[in-house]
Amino acid sequence: MSVLMLQLAGPLQSWGAASRYSRRSTESAPTKSGVLGLLAAAQGRSRTADPSDLAALRFGVRIDQPGTRVRDFHTAHHQVSGKAMPVTERIYLADAVFLAAVEGERTLIEELHAAVRTPHYLPFLGRRACPPARRLDAGVRHRAGLEAALREHPWLASPWYQRRTARTAPEHLPVLLDSAPDDPPGDIVADQPLSFDPRHRRYARRSVQHGTVPRPGAAHQVPEHDPMQPLKDDR
Repeated sequence: MSVLMLQLAGPLQSWGAASRYSRRSTESAPTKSGVLGLLAAAQGRSRTADPSDLAALRFGVRIDQPGTRVRDFHTAHHQVSGKAMPVTERIYLADAVFLAAVEGERTLIEELHAAVRTPHYLPFLGRRACPPARRLDAGVRHRAGLEAALREHPWLASPWYQRRTARTAPEHLPVLLDSAPDDPPGDIVADQPLSFDPRHRRYARRSVQHGTVPRPGAAHQVPEHDPMQPLKDDR
């Protein structure tokens, strides 16, 4: 098995597992459906394409920098009638950084890696208004499991966050993983994509394990000036 790792960092992110009606919330970490949607877009798949091969990948995410929740109010007009739509409340994660990973057969993982490096459609972090601030590609590991990849990859927190938490940074980082067959029962979430068709989106339930891994050493490839932080850092 092989593992594709993604660096998900941006000024704003929003990963809704139950975002409907007038309040669009976000989870505290990227959802499997959101990350698989990003990968499908990178490959240039249509929304009506069968996502079953992607859904079969085992998914995990490590929370390197949790960010803070911010709220925005959104207004819009119907594109056909021109009538004003109801005001919606939208929740985002600001200044968050995650290491997401998918595990599967080598051929598919390498195809996804190539797509991430040269995406067909521009990627975004949960919503189109949330572009990434760093490159998504965090590498591929062959003959290594999902747990090992999330445990051993360098810490991706922003330089300003590492300085700010130099004495208070947690010794362990939270991780969320698709349950393996021999795992105990986990949290059940409706986040296993069956169809991305906007006319009839469908999701199955999946089991999620919550845990932690020791915080690894800081990444060396982050830029000296993090694009997520203003030049005048007064934090």
